[in-house]
Amino acid sequence: MTRLRNCLALALLCIAAAPALALESAPVVTPHAEVRLVSEVDAVAPGEPFRLGLHFRLAEGWHVYWINPGAAGEAPRLDLALPAGTTAGEFAWPTPLRLPDGPVMTYGYVDEVLLPLTVTPGAGELAVTAQASWLICEKICIPEEGAFRLDLPAGTPTASASAALFQAADARMPRPSPFAASVSPQGMLTVAGEGISPLAVRDAWFLPAAWGSIDDAAPQPLKVSDGSLSLAVQPGPAFDPQAGLAGTLVLADRTGAETYLSIAAPLGAAAPVAVAGDGLGLATLLGSAFLGGLILNLMPCVFPILAMKAIGLAGLAGRERSAVRAHAGSYVLGVLLGFAALGGLLIALRSAGMAAGWGFQFQSPVFVAATAWLLLAVGLNLSGVFEVGGRCAGIGGRLTTLGGHAGSLFTGLLVVVVATPCTAPFMGAAVAAAAVSPPATTMAIFAALGLGLAAPYGLLGLAPGLARLLPRPGAWMLTLKQALAFPMYGAAVWLAWVVSEQAGSTGVLVVLSGAVLVGLAAWLLGLTQQGGSRAGRTVAGSVAALSMVAAAALLATPASFADGPDRAVAGQGTDGQGTADGITPYSADRLAALRADGRPVFVNMTAAWCVTCIVNERVVLATDAVRQAFAERGVTYLKGDWTSADPAITEYLRARGRDGVPLYVYYPPAGDAVVLPQILTVDLVLAELDRS
Repeated sequence: MTRLRNCLALALLCIAAAPALALESAPVVTPHAEVRLVSEVDAVAPGEPFRLGLHFRLAEGWHVYWINPGAAGEAPRLDLALPAGTTAGEFAWPTPLRLPDGPVMTYGYVDEVLLPLTVTPGAGELAVTAQASWLICEKICIPEEGAFRLDLPAGTPTASASAALFQAADARMPRPSPFAASVSPQGMLTVAGEGISPLAVRDAWFLPAAWGSIDDAAPQPLKVSDGSLSLAVQPGPAFDPQAGLAGTLVLADRTGAETYLSIAAPLGAAAPVAVAGDGLGLATLLGSAFLGGLILNLMPCVFPILAMKAIGLAGLAGRERSAVRAHAGSYVLGVLLGFAALGGLLIALRSAGMAAGWGFQFQSPVFVAATAWLLLAVGLNLSGVFEVGGRCAGIGGRLTTLGGHAGSLFTGLLVVVVATPCTAPFMGAAVAAAAVSPPATTMAIFAALGLGLAAPYGLLGLAPGLARLLPRPGAWMLTLKQALAFPMYGAAVWLAWVVSEQAGSTGVLVVLSGAVLVGLAAWLLGLTQQGGSRAGRTVAGSVAALSMVAAAALLATPASFADGPDRAVAGQGTDGQGTADGITPYSADRLAALRADGRPVFVNMTAAWCVTCIVNERVVLATDAVRQAFAERGVTYLKGDWTSADPAITEYLRARGRDGVPLYVYYPPAGDAVVLPQILTVDLVLAELDRS
């Protein structure tokens, strides 16, 4: 009797369990995953939609991908074979995790995930057969596949034993966003609406629905104010401003709880100025730009041009007010035209999807070489090898000729060219805002920079009487003019060194060869200006022109600068991982690892063409006091070299509201990073180390 009761109980148990077993397929088991097809209900009724799901249990460290896998990968696929009268939709995708791997970012799922889809059955029982394929990755990626069968009886649908899996998937499903969203042509994503505030949103990130619409690995700087937030996403190769952006926006509050919103952001004004300027209004940004341009006159990179300005100022002493105003106006116009050209070029590059920042043109060895030759030619002119604008009317003569005004205009343009390797205080927020603002705002900021740079000389136009305070013109001006040629030669030598950092010995050979041709052309031009027979002047002028054509051909030859630098970046060993003099090359992974270990880190973003950077390094960061302080406190010194374009450094700069170098950031063992001023002192660095 006891044995009979046990058999009956076992039979009842099997009967009771049978429906549950029928609601999930036999699993496909691999060394990396266990996958099955499951149903949300235990029976189906004609015309009543229900959900099936492909359920993954993944081995530790392995992952499968989202609908947009990111930089690499492939999303799972499911092909269903259904009876006549039954239809099925596509997967609904729970919000994935961001899975960084070195310099790339992918999107996917770890541990466990269910990918649901909706099925509308026909009449009677439902027999489902399916073929699925998926790519599963850890350090390697393996394509896998499996076949599944699921038989569902007809009846009244009720929740199955697998319903909890669907509830877990629903918890990560993005819901339609209640907020208005828009994206700028530069990728500034703005979301506005009631409920957004710094208290409600601690962090946010955007996951694009389509591959290539953003740079997945780029930082997404967040700014939150009452009623709106902005994410500066970096446009990717497939970004179409007219189509906008679609995807999932993840909002995290101060407790870490996440909200998942599905957004479709059309093209619109995304108020990028407020984001890049850290909450500053346009008037404040323009004021900062003006002050930055004014201080730029004191930066080392402008010193060579002070020679030309000094000659011009001395020549204005004792002149009529109209002459002083005219020359000051010509100089100011030259500066403004130079900044307008820079702003226009920045807008054009940005529209083409290219990242460009302050001083970006000096990342091209071709531009640096051409600038070196230009400064050499200016120096030769100051030395008297040739004259600009025809024969001089004599030292102390009137400077109101067309040539004189052209010289003032040219001086203003040249000041802009050589000023861009430097970054002055107050410029950081303004230039960063210009890089992501609408074109009109960008041009306004660059105009304010130009007005600041031209202001000291422009004061002569407003108060011409100031020129009377200068020494009277005389023979001393010729000696001063020749002496001031040497800062030009020194600047040309410095730029040749910059080319050596960018293109190695081959690039230096091009610069020096071109310098010989420029010198030859200048000398021959001087001979034509000194008189002689008409035939002799013709020959000299022709050879001078051919010399300049040959120099231009050197710049236009692709192989001239193709070899790259002859040595590794300062502080980098042959394997790219070594250190020298306590300096370690910057990488995002290295910084993240040091921060994860709780190590203090000092980051120096620099460039060989940035004179301010070099001065700060020589007189502050390379001193025994600072190096000893770094050693005593265990500070790791990371140095990023932006001499040539480096997308990783560009991303780091943009993420911190900067668009040029230098940038100095100190990460204490605990707490937030501190951005130091662009002009460093030993006391300032030591004080920050002590404070943290």
